[in-house]
Amino acid sequence: MGGLPLKQEAVYLHEITDGFQAKRIIDDWIGFYNSERPHTALDKRTPDTAYFSQTETRKAA
Repeated sequence: MGGLPLKQEAVYLHEITDGFQAKRIIDDWIGFYNSERPHTALDKRTPDTAYFSQTETRKAA
């Protein structure tokens, strides 16, 4: 996956004036993308849920 969702859902929606603002916007979006946004490729789970449930399954085995 490229940066298209990031650009469409975060960067293009803001008038970014400096690097600090850009970092905050991108950090917030990445946090949302990984912990709150469901993904169809992950059975409508978030990447965090998919990853951490997989990690716990491996520990239990």
